[in-house]
Amino acid sequence: MDAKKKKGQMDMTEGSPLRMIILFTIPIILGNIFQQLYNIGDAKVVSFYLNEHAFGAVGMTGVISNMIIGLINGFTQGFGILVANAFGAKDTERIRRNIAGAAVLTICVTVMLLTGAFTFIEDILVLVNTPDELISLASRYIRIILVGIPFTALYNLSANVLRSIGDSRTPLYCLIASIFLNIAMDILFVGAFHWNIEGAALATIISQAVCSVSCFLYGVTHFREYMPGKKDFRLKLEEYKKLFYMGLSMGLMGCIVNIGTIVLQSAINGLGADIVAAHTAGRRLLEILMSLIYTYGFTMTTYTSQNAGAGKVDRIRLGVRTAVYIVTVTSAVLILFAFLFAGNIVTWIASSDSTMIAENATMYCKVGVCFFPVLGPLFILRCTLQGVGRKVVPLSSSILELCVKVLSASFLVKKIGYLGIALTEPISWVLMTTILTIGYFIVFRDETKVLKS
Repeated sequence: MDAKKKKGQMDMTEGSPLRMIILFTIPIILGNIFQQLYNIGDAKVVSFYLNEHAFGAVGMTGVISNMIIGLINGFTQGFGILVANAFGAKDTERIRRNIAGAAVLTICVTVMLLTGAFTFIEDILVLVNTPDELISLASRYIRIILVGIPFTALYNLSANVLRSIGDSRTPLYCLIASIFLNIAMDILFVGAFHWNIEGAALATIISQAVCSVSCFLYGVTHFREYMPGKKDFRLKLEEYKKLFYMGLSMGLMGCIVNIGTIVLQSAINGLGADIVAAHTAGRRLLEILMSLIYTYGFTMTTYTSQNAGAGKVDRIRLGVRTAVYIVTVTSAVLILFAFLFAGNIVTWIASSDSTMIAENATMYCKVGVCFFPVLGPLFILRCTLQGVGRKVVPLSSSILELCVKVLSASFLVKKIGYLGIALTEPISWVLMTTILTIGYFIVFRDETKVLKS
């Protein structure tokens, strides 16, 4: 089957790398923008209909749910790398077996994570130094959100498999539909029915269910040649191990980063409810701007995996250079945007007249965007190394980020307060990009190292 003739698919082993990278990335960028706009809309509904405490509770519990979601998404991204590699090699049987193994492992990982989360959620909230006035709201909200995690797992698996075989559009369409549904239900449940913070959480899991089922059904019906049958689930132990270790390496990177974020959130929570609200507003905007950078990393994972499967190392190198140029130009535009409009946007998000909230949220955004020229190459290089199965250097960079966040929460924040929070991630970005640049040149110095997986 010629993959290029299949509607919605893209074979990234042929054609202009610039064109391929941009066309594949645009739907992912749009999906991330819509996702972040939903996050803002969700927070806006909560802050408008409820209060600043509810707004802060939604924001600070995000780091906990994101850690779980990030681990699941990391696993499914790792599975997707092996699917993309098989797609680049035009090995349909291997694609089906990898998808079968990915489905089994995703279910196992999700069950284990949810069991642990429901068992220890109260302890986690206390551990991250949740303010007393927020802990009840946070607990009520996060418990409902956790119920929707299986749907999130199904979406992440479906989306990453579709992207690995060159379809980045379908996950976008499903996501957009669910976001509009989510915001509508937010307004209905919180504004009209007065279901408080529980209404916002319920709206989230219903929309997640619609999104995940739609994405899954599309894949099953439109790419039947890749759907595994009973015999495809009879993987050898070595095949399961390969999938598991690739997923684990990707999942651990996301988990380590999110553990660092939780440590940092604990320090933020210790600065008071107003700073929690400021950080929630500032982070919402910064994540939208960051999504315009890190989505090129997602593209490079698929681009690199497909081309490694096809044995085209020179094309991978050309793609890396092209992607770095793109994110550098994008970073310059985003810096200008943030300095012109960040203040007004974060004030609107927080729905607060507090000068303290607005000033701290704006400062956080401006500090972050100034380091985007470093952040862009970080994502490109890390995802490129992941795409060729190199686990050690990307994982080491994530461990370094965790160490920086722990040290910052322990010392820097105590010295200079919230400014220390704003500087923490940029410091880690500089250090990680340095490590990843060295790792990239070492790996790509020898073509046989690139193709070995």
